[in-house]
Amino acid sequence: MSDLLELQRRFAAAVMHPLTKNETMPRRRRDGVANTSEAAALIKPNDRLTGFERLEIYNRQYWFRLYTSFEEDFSGLRAIMGSTRFDRLMRDFLTECPSESFSLRNLGSQLEKWLLAHPAYLEPRSQLALDMVRLEWAHIEAFDSGEDPLLDADDLASIDENSRLHLQPYLRVLELHYPVEDLLIELRNEAGSSDSSSNNASVARKTRHVRRVAMLPPEQIFLAVHRHQNSVYYKRLDREDFRLLQLLLSGAPIGQAIDFAFEDSVIPEDARGPWLQQIFASWSTFGWFTQ
Repeated sequence: MSDLLELQRRFAAAVMHPLTKNETMPRRRRDGVANTSEAAALIKPNDRLTGFERLEIYNRQYWFRLYTSFEEDFSGLRAIMGSTRFDRLMRDFLTECPSESFSLRNLGSQLEKWLLAHPAYLEPRSQLALDMVRLEWAHIEAFDSGEDPLLDADDLASIDENSRLHLQPYLRVLELHYPVEDLLIELRNEAGSSDSSSNNASVARKTRHVRRVAMLPPEQIFLAVHRHQNSVYYKRLDREDFRLLQLLLSGAPIGQAIDFAFEDSVIPEDARGPWLQQIFASWSTFGWFTQ
């Protein structure tokens, strides 16, 4: 290992080590390394700061940037949980699941899985909070994922029950229990409102939005999260739409996906052909089918 690579790894380990509860760099790390001596080996003091103090600046700025990005990505979850409980969740999650990507876009990629293993963080609005996590992560993926060339009309007309339709990589389908898409839109409109008289008033209005949705009885909601002209949109789906898209996204043949969609369906047999024509035409207009 080269001296430069070793230096880079030691510096990264110091910068990426979690802060203390007081948001300072710890004197001794969890791996037993003393940051005071490590700082002396890695960075020179100047006439105003010691080597430890200079290294601490990088350590704190790294974590403050992570916190800011995470709060922006999951602002809906923060509104549901409240700032104090959200901050605890955020710090514990990022400590256990540190960033492993060059991009902050992937910071929350493991959040749903982590919360399922640590459900106590979401109480007492566990299902509402988990729905919001799924929606906010799907929003990130829909905004950032690639876009493939569209399937043309001739190709679409030639498909049969054994064909496999490819869908845009940015398309996500969700099964939810609360109308979190409406709640997230309200919360973001509130955050961007120019007539907010004060931060306290804005927080109070967000709290009322959350409380109103939390009081609703849970229901089965199917949602598509997709992108058009660099904007993300939410589209409610019927049960049949959801099941059909779910199997198409898994790579199943069209015939199998259609059979799955119509299991226990209330759509009459004689109406299923026109229904399929209508939704395929609609999804084609959205640009969901790819070559």
